[in-house]
Amino acid sequence: MAFERYIWSGNRRLRLGYTTGTCAAAAAGAAARALLFGEPPASVTVRVPAGEGIEVEVVETRRDASGVTCAVRKDGGDDIDATDGALICARVELTGAECIEIDGGAGVGRVTKPGLDQPVGAAAINSVPRRMIAEAVEDALAEAHQDRGAKVTIIVPMGEEIAAKTFNPNLGIVGGISILGTTGIVEPRSLSALRDSIELEIRQAAALGARDLVVVPGNYGSDYVSGNLRIGAVPVVACSNFMGAAIDCAAREGFERVLVVGHIGKMVKVCGGIMDTHSRVADARMEILAAHAAASGAPAERVRQIMDAATADAGLEILQREGLVAPTCESLSRALSIRLGRRAGKAMSVAALVFSNVYGELFRTPGADAMLAAWEVAHG
Repeated sequence: MAFERYIWSGNRRLRLGYTTGTCAAAAAGAAARALLFGEPPASVTVRVPAGEGIEVEVVETRRDASGVTCAVRKDGGDDIDATDGALICARVELTGAECIEIDGGAGVGRVTKPGLDQPVGAAAINSVPRRMIAEAVEDALAEAHQDRGAKVTIIVPMGEEIAAKTFNPNLGIVGGISILGTTGIVEPRSLSALRDSIELEIRQAAALGARDLVVVPGNYGSDYVSGNLRIGAVPVVACSNFMGAAIDCAAREGFERVLVVGHIGKMVKVCGGIMDTHSRVADARMEILAAHAAASGAPAERVRQIMDAATADAGLEILQREGLVAPTCESLSRALSIRLGRRAGKAMSVAALVFSNVYGELFRTPGADAMLAAWEVAHG
């Protein structure tokens, strides 16, 4: 039962897929229904945060003394994904509690480092999938007129082998894959088409007369700009991972001032000269942060802890305890200014504002204040 939803990316028609979170919710809903009504469903419909119901085929059902396990198969559509085709299973048993307890079993990773969606020790099942799983089981309980609770265990039979092909080991997630997804749907992307669309947006802004530009890597940056900065009519372009390509295009199109606004997790890579920030291309976030921390006086033990941290925010927490956030950010600011300046050449002025979702604004490179002040005056 293929998921027949499509998007166009450039001139390619690409089939959408669904996330591991959607699979886990579907398997849990199916297992709950089989347990409550006796007959295993051939398929189950899951409500996803993107706003639609997705019908997912149930490929396997097993009963034991106290519960039922159902399995669905991950369908990533035309996206390149290590989890595509994997079985995602959920075992459901009824309890006397009033809540839905959700945990991970074999093949689902455990969090061992701070800074991720779930706390250390928890199963790597993110918040949105947890809500979807709970809703799927609650719907089945309501249909059966049951006011009992349930325990849900998510299992991925080949999860540990699949996880070795993902970024999980670097994040400190051990023993299996993560159950992920914020919309419930996987939207495949052609990288060349995505880069083309970013450059097209920059060219269009130039054609409309813009000579100033704000570049953000993605939603974090867009949200920060809209919530914290007064930039008037200055266009904002999301460059995804293509930081270097966006700067190159802006220079070609005659922009005079470009401000990059980004989260430390992305921008620390650019501090090290990584201009395509996708983790499949390069990921030296913690190495770069650790190097600047060491140059700013961090003791060797703290440098090692930063190297082992799962996220940049977790690394900042270590620096904060040492009172070294400010000098490390000053060092990063100098490096980022140099890297961006070299990429832009003499064609235009480029500066950056870097923030953290936990610690707020961290630093601005030289020139950022002047740009923002000019735009605020123009904004009135």
